[in-house]
Amino acid sequence: MLILIAGPYRSGTGDDPQKMAENLKRLEAPSYALFKAGHVPMIGEWVALPVWHAAGGETIGDALHEEIFYPVAHRLLELCEGVLRLPGASKGADNDVRIAQARGIPVWYRLEDVPGCAAA
Repeated sequence: MLILIAGPYRSGTGDDPQKMAENLKRLEAPSYALFKAGHVPMIGEWVALPVWHAAGGETIGDALHEEIFYPVAHRLLELCEGVLRLPGASKGADNDVRIAQARGIPVWYRLEDVPGCAAA
């Protein structure tokens, strides 16, 4: 399955690039376990960041940021077959969950609940 990993990226960082990088590492942490279980992990920022940079984005929260980041996640959810929601406050991740649930896409809150990712 193509599984969107959703959780805090910008939330709670005050737009500090170091804190956002740390959040991205936390989002990436379960990606290998998902891959080993036969899934394809996906994080919206993996797509949105290069698109934003290519469009000339310069400041987190600028008009291009708003135009690109949430819509990327929305489009990815048209392709994803599941969402792994990581802990932490995040308006974007909560929106991803809402969209997934409305579309009947499964949402898991623990890695071990994702098919094939049972705790060792």
